[in-house]
Amino acid sequence: MKQVSFGIIGAGVLAPLHAKAIVSNLNAKLVAIADLDFAKAGRFAQEYEIEQIFTDYEEMLQEPIDVVCLCVPSGLHAKFAIRCAEMGKHVLSEKPLDITFKNMDAMINACHKADVKLGAVFQRRTLPHFIAAKKAFDSGALGNMMMIHAYLKYYRTDAYYASAGWRGQWELDGGGALMNQGVHGIDLLQWIGGEVESVIAFSGTLARKEIEVEDTAVAILRFKNGGLGTIQGATSIYPEQETSIEINGDKGTIKVSDSEIEIWESMNNDLIEPSLPKPNHDGHAVIIDDLVEAIIDDRDPMIPGIEARKSVEIILAIYESARIGREVVLSEFYPFTHPTNMFPD
Repeated sequence: MKQVSFGIIGAGVLAPLHAKAIVSNLNAKLVAIADLDFAKAGRFAQEYEIEQIFTDYEEMLQEPIDVVCLCVPSGLHAKFAIRCAEMGKHVLSEKPLDITFKNMDAMINACHKADVKLGAVFQRRTLPHFIAAKKAFDSGALGNMMMIHAYLKYYRTDAYYASAGWRGQWELDGGGALMNQGVHGIDLLQWIGGEVESVIAFSGTLARKEIEVEDTAVAILRFKNGGLGTIQGATSIYPEQETSIEINGDKGTIKVSDSEIEIWESMNNDLIEPSLPKPNHDGHAVIIDDLVEAIIDDRDPMIPGIEARKSVEIILAIYESARIGREVVLSEFYPFTHPTNMFPD
């Protein structure tokens, strides 16, 4: 079987997660790294035994590479994804997919036009108890959804925001507590709870006055299935808490966090409590493994671009609601093109 070859753009904090996952897959090979900082790229290449180092990603794209992992600032994802697609490379984008509708739609369409895969990284979807929570809800074991909540309370220091010039800036970070950190939990919220119809929200920069974006936000959501929901997102909360999702139905409730099952109960006592993830669970490896199989089998990846777009759509609607001070209906704010109609002939 032919090995799927990978290159990575960006040798920052997320790149090692991709590299470890790639080198652990027998059907994959990590062959190149591109970063503007040659010394950083060199150290990264040495650690993961990468043969080719580039400071110009365009030069890397000339090589016979099958997939490119994007580990660059969020607001640059579309720029790199579109160029990769033009060069016939499959793309795996870190979260969020990008930070604007225009950029996301451009990269989705570019990959579709070039007939290459566009996958996204939301590694919490690979955790067994989050998967089990979705299956329990989908099965009807919780009855009708009354409410679903995402608790996304993290802590980031001044040093964190100072560690890279783009952090905490609208232009490349695209937002703060929700767009950068909370996007994982918001992805889980909509993945489990279904499509969001409208939001009303408040946000503020309460703790880190030197940043442009929000460090604290709350939102109330109305779902198309009739249920209601809330999001509490922050990078201003000490001590930091784990990502937690709570689903309340008229026949049961589930509440799970990254490492704990807090509530797993139904009226009919027919819910089997799932296993928690093993300490060595690697969500990036699951996503990389799936992408390799998707390329070999010529199918969609686990989390295609059109799916990854949904969490950003919700976040942008929250920002708009907080800005104008009233409810925002998502389809009116930016009409969502259904996946089946996304690509006109």
